[in-house]
Amino acid sequence: MEAPIKRFPSIQALRAIESVSRNGALWLAAEELNVTRSAISHQLRLLERDLGFKILERVGNRTVVTPRARTYAEDVGRALSMIASSSARASQHGLSGRLTVSAPPGFVSAWLCLHVRDFIEENPEVVLNIVSARNLADTSNPEADTFITFGDDARPHVHAEPLLAVEFTPLCSPAYLTRFEGFSDPRHLERATLLHMYDFTDWRKWMQLSGLPMENANRGVCYSDMNIVHTAVLAGEGIAIGDTVLWRNDLENGKLMRPFARSLHSDTGYFLCTPEESLENPIVTEFHNWLKTRLEVNRLHPENTA
Repeated sequence: MEAPIKRFPSIQALRAIESVSRNGALWLAAEELNVTRSAISHQLRLLERDLGFKILERVGNRTVVTPRARTYAEDVGRALSMIASSSARASQHGLSGRLTVSAPPGFVSAWLCLHVRDFIEENPEVVLNIVSARNLADTSNPEADTFITFGDDARPHVHAEPLLAVEFTPLCSPAYLTRFEGFSDPRHLERATLLHMYDFTDWRKWMQLSGLPMENANRGVCYSDMNIVHTAVLAGEGIAIGDTVLWRNDLENGKLMRPFARSLHSDTGYFLCTPEESLENPIVTEFHNWLKTRLEVNRLHPENTA
């Protein structure tokens, strides 16, 4: 008796379950894949038939991915990434294909978007997709081929290497300094408007480092986006704990000032984190080489800006 023919799920169905599991909603997956919600539902029904277990279940008023389907979707995400890597290696006409890079919003807006044109000009057949991760240490997006992260926290299933050392220190505009006699003494900060990213954490750490009461940091304005903090500082609305690397141009051209020498995070910085299945992807390798070279050029020759 002949063995039954094994039915393999379609790529469309695999992309559907991976996207639904990662995004947490059918409509978000439909938007991401540029199809209708009914098309996503149809693909999941076909996949349930092929797999023999339920993909979605009702929990109260919500439809959620079952635990078994979520585990399967994580495997699918890694498999799709491996397929993309293999396709890139198989290209016989130079580098071509799609590269997805995940990076913190501040790094993207203050540096990457100003320089990445060079990479595209050198590799015109590569389609580059840059996504911003709100969690600075996030390496969970299965669509990403490589991650630029901040901090040295342990990250499973990725190869991590140092990319860029940074300092975080109070920064403000020259116009803001003119409102005071100066910040020769950190205690003058009691009269300043403190600007924060998310919460008071960085200012509290800096106050402690400077021998000031940590509770002095619990005031001012909290923003949810570093780009907004940057805009507010340039506009003279206050003083913020800023990144001396990403805000380097503003410091060098006099748009920002550094009143104090003390800084945070001098023992850490930005890292390149790459999933194991992407380590041999030639597009990833080319991007890493370009990124390191461009950062080094900027460090040695700061006038070479976009």
